[in-house]
Order: sequence, then C-alpha cells, then structure tokens
Amino acid sequence: MKLTLTNDELNAYCSELHESNAVFKSDYPADSFERQPVHTVYGGANLFKAGFAAKLGEAALKTLDTYAPNYHVFARVLGLPGAETLPTNRTELESLTRALETNPEQVREVKQAAWLAFTVYNRVVKKLKSEPIEDNRVDFEDGYGNRPDDEEDAHAAAAADEIAKGMGENLLSPFIGIRIKTFSDECKVRSIRTLDIFLTRLAEKTGGKLPQNFIVTLPKVVTPTQVSTCARILEELEGKLGFAKNSLRMEIMIETTQSIINHKGENTVPLLVAAAGRCRSAIFGTYDYTASCNITAAHQSHNHPACDFARHVLQVSLAGTGITISDGATTSMPIGPHKAAAGTVLSPQQMDENRAVVHAAWKLHYDNIMHSMRHAYYQGWDLNPGQLPVRYAAVDTFFLSGLQDASARLNAFLSKAAQATLVGNTFDDAATGQGLLNFFLRGMACGAITEQEVLATGITLDELRSRSFVRIVNNRTKK
Repeated sequence: MKLTLTNDELNAYCSELHESNAVFKSDYPADSFERQPVHTVYGGANLFKAGFAAKLGEAALKTLDTYAPNYHVFARVLGLPGAETLPTNRTELESLTRALETNPEQVREVKQAAWLAFTVYNRVVKKLKSEPIEDNRVDFEDGYGNRPDDEEDAHAAAAADEIAKGMGENLLSPFIGIRIKTFSDECKVRSIRTLDIFLTRLAEKTGGKLPQNFIVTLPKVVTPTQVSTCARILEELEGKLGFAKNSLRMEIMIETTQSIINHKGENTVPLLVAAAGRCRSAIFGTYDYTASCNITAAHQSHNHPACDFARHVLQVSLAGTGITISDGATTSMPIGPHKAAAGTVLSPQQMDENRAVVHAAWKLHYDNIMHSMRHAYYQGWDLNPGQLPVRYAAVDTFFLSGLQDASARLNAFLSKAAQATLVGNTFDDAATGQGLLNFFLRGMACGAITEQEVLATGITLDELRSRSFVRIVNNRTKK
C-alpha cells in the first residue's frame, strides 16, 4: 500500500508519542492491589502498650457478646441483606443454626440471608481473636491533645519502647505508625521534636530497624512545603539513625478545603503528593473538612455532599498513582450511658438503654462504612474497640453479598472473551469487566474473598496477576 508519510516522519511521530506515554506511565504507574488494611485504629500515645491490639480485640469480643451474642441479632442490628427474613421463633432458629453448622453451603443455596449472617458473624469472631487490628496509629494529635513538653517527650520515648518491645515479642498489628501534630506555626516545633525523640529512641532500641509497614502520619496538611519538609526530616533522620534508605514512609491527611483547591483554583492534592516522594497514602478527615466548610455541627456527617465532593477529588487525583486512600471516622461511639459500680449490676432498664445506644452507633458505623466502600474507599478509621466488629462485618458483607453475582458475570466474560454478554438484567462491557476484576482483587487484598473463590470464576493466577481485564481478553482472543 502507498503511504504519504515517510519513514522518518512516521518515526518522529512515534518517538513523540513514546516520550509522552513514558511520562504518563511515570506519573501513573498503576494502583497496587497488595494488601491494604481495611482500617486504621487511633489511640492516644499516652495509652499505647505493646499488647494494644490484643487488648482491643478482647474488649471488642466482650462488646459483641454483650450486645449481639449471636449471628441473627447482629444481622438485624446492622441491617444485613435479608436480615428481616431470619426467623424469630426459637425452635426455628435452633434448627437453622444446626443446619448452618452442619452444611453451610447447602443452606446457602436456599437461604442466602441466613448463610450470610452466619458466615459474617463467625468471620468477625475469628478475626477479633486472631488479628483484631490491621493498622494501628500511635496518636500525638487529636487523640492525645496538648500537654507540657516534658510530658510529651516522655510519652514519645515510652511509645518507642513499647513498639520495640512489640517487635521483639511479635505483638504489633501488621501495619503501624505514629501520628504527629500538624506543621502549623503553633505546633511545628512540638511536632518535629516528638518525631525526633520517637525515632531516635526506636533506633536505639532496635538497632535501626522498623516494624513492618511503618508510617508517619502528618495531619491537617495545607501546603506542599509542609509535606516536603516532613519528607526531608525523615530522610535526614534515616541517615543519622541508621534506618534503611526510603524506609520512613509518610501519609498525609486531607482535612481542609485548601488541601482540595488552593487560592489559585488549582487542585492541591497532586501538589501535596508530589512534594513528598515518600507519600504512601492520603486520608480524608470528614469532620475537620466539614468544619472548614463552615457546616454546623448538627449537619456534619460522614455522607454529607461536601464530603463526597472532596472524596471524589482525592480519588481522581490519586487514581493510578499507587498511593492509597482512606476515609474518615464515625464519631458516635458504641458506649452505653450506664456503667455498673463495683459490686452492683445494671437494672434491666439500664441494660436496654445501653443496648439501644450501642445498636444505634453500630448501625450508623455500618452505614458509613458501606457508603465509603460504594465510593471505592476500602479503608477507614476506627476509634473504639466496640467499632471493630462492625468494621469487619461491613467489609465481609460488602464482598460476600456480591460474590455469586460477580462470579457469574466474570465467568461469562471470560468464557466469551471479547464478546459482550448479558447476565440477568445487567449488560456488561469491557469497563465493567475491569470493575468485576477489581472487585475480586480488592476482596482478596482485604481477605474477604479467597483465592479459590476467585479461581472458581475461570480466571487463572497469571491472568489475575496481570490486573488488566483488557489484557486478559486480548490474550484469550489470540489463542
């Protein structure tokens, strides 16, 4: 065929495109589907001990046993899919429970809601016994407050001692770190001093070793300089204290309007992230952000439209960069108003009032987590051990309740490769195929979906590792 363009001209255009594509790939290396914790638990540095995770797990189990001692109560409180269909008659419940314990998969075929409630509850109990906290942040900011310098100095050193002890005795959560104070003019000296004391003491105790997945959280970030300064401090401390190069990672907290859009009308998020080079994640702070929007306390909520706007800006700014995102906290705590004094017990009315408060807080937390995950925020904050059962229940419910449908749709896609397919009432295309693949990748990353459940869709391990539905389709159509 005759061409108008010469080979030199064609090569020049291709070279230009190659350079542009290389820059794009550098800016967007792709999201990581390695394990991301489903939550971060914050606790005041003054209270931190090496056995913090196990202690909170015990407290969480006690709360669960007190206010939802079985799967059907828990399912109704949270409003799990189909929970209203669960029997209330004691005899029927006992029969259903025996069937679930004997052959859960058989029950699943005919009573999906019962299987889901039973499975979620048992997974929650197992999780609270084996790994109650996935990510722990020793807090020197809001959860700690402002204290005399000598007191915070002592707590910074003590926290390092406890983390070193936890490393030696294998007591720490899989992810851990500290949150220092903001780098505002009022707090910058105190913040840097705490970071220095903590890392210096930790290096002394561990010989320059860090816990796995260690991170430093910088809150209320408003300027790129705050981020770049923190990164330079971490780099300098690494060199002086003997920590491995680039091992001190950081995460930033997006909690103000200025950290979303600056005075020039620019999207601030990419500027903040670019200033670090060490940034692993970005966290959205729901309540500080709504306060910065002048939203009154009565209307500050996790699902306020202003928060959804900020979440989406944060999400689209970091999509494909490999930097993870996390949502904020539910501040209504599952703590009953009545506490029995020594040697006394609560009255039935007091127990009922406690139960009502805890159940309402649980339901709010569950709804907030589901709201986050529907917006593709798979990590959030927990502030109280009573919130842990709900966190794990919500994560498992989100993935397990959609597993069968997603499996059927992905299997249909893979069977017909590049052809469009219709399953039920949902028409799928390649973009939806990638969304289905993401569902399984995310579910596996947080432990809600097993490798065997993914392979049952017909996908291979090599295809799964490619993380690209288009690539899978292309490879299958070539065979």
